[in-house]
Amino acid sequence: MGYTVMSIQKKLFDIKLKPPSKDVVMFIRLSADLLREKLPYDEILNLLSNDMDNKSLKQTLKEINQDLKDGKDGEEVFGKQADALGKFPAHMLGVASKSGNMVEIYESTAKFLERNEEFKKNLKSALIMPAVVMLALAGAVLFYVAYIFPETANMFLKFDIELPPMTAATLKLSHMLQANALYIFGVVVVIAVTFAKLATSIRGRFLLSKYMIRIPVIGSLMHKTSIEIWCRVFHSLYSGSGENVEAIRIAAEACRSPYMEQRIKEVAIPMMLKEGQGLVEALEKTGVFTKNALSRLHSGAETGTIRETALQVANYYEKETTHKLRNIIDLIQVVIALAIMIVMTAITIISSETAVIKPKMPGVN
Repeated sequence: MGYTVMSIQKKLFDIKLKPPSKDVVMFIRLSADLLREKLPYDEILNLLSNDMDNKSLKQTLKEINQDLKDGKDGEEVFGKQADALGKFPAHMLGVASKSGNMVEIYESTAKFLERNEEFKKNLKSALIMPAVVMLALAGAVLFYVAYIFPETANMFLKFDIELPPMTAATLKLSHMLQANALYIFGVVVVIAVTFAKLATSIRGRFLLSKYMIRIPVIGSLMHKTSIEIWCRVFHSLYSGSGENVEAIRIAAEACRSPYMEQRIKEVAIPMMLKEGQGLVEALEKTGVFTKNALSRLHSGAETGTIRETALQVANYYEKETTHKLRNIIDLIQVVIALAIMIVMTAITIISSETAVIKPKMPGVN
């Protein structure tokens, strides 16, 4: 091409950042839509790689396209990009490349990822943001009680003025907080570090997922969401042939619950392989599926429509959890508003007490 190679040097920093999950979801969703329009897959990859703004994802799609053109195995090609696309999406796209129903698998994968992003967003609205607001409120109250309020109250004590009951009680609380500030701070730090360690360790995530389902309302929602994900992935991979154990295993890994994954892998699958148990009977022994889900899957197994039934269960739980989560978010917002109102009212009353304090008249006992 008229160029002369002068030198070749190794990159000092060859850092490949992971694309944002929303960009990966958009790629899979657009691929599903274009596949439904009968566009060739290599043309889809060319089109999307040129259109993507994220450089990391753009490079990933170009590498996938080139590897597929070179005749490499689809699962190997997508497996190599698991760090960029995510382990589960990469596996599903690899399976799709060798199957006869790419559209359906891409559609199911896109639906799964969209639901995953929606659930994270709703969970953030339901739990994380309220927690941040309450922590900020608690911090503001502590600062007021421990620092601002004593400055005013102690001024009255200097002149031997009797304090009203609420003001006196608040001042005692302030002195207690000041005297034990280091101990309280240490306990808070230990609890925070312990919880963070628990949430990031394998054993900790397993225990959290095991006992989370027992928490009223939120636990039930997360449990049903895991069942929804399992049913949706199982529907995508189920073929009616002997490869269904692999479909069950992959669905278990995708369900986002380490406890549910462990029960399916260590109870259901061994029962099917070693004891010849049916799918629904084996799933029932795990103890992680609801009676409603087992009943529907049992009906599907009897009529030979378990794949379609799994999708029905997934859609049912999607609608139920979405509706209930919205209601929970609304309820939490009301509770937070009430909590802020109560705290602000209490601070106002305590502060206003100081305005009606009457100093003793000189010469009057």
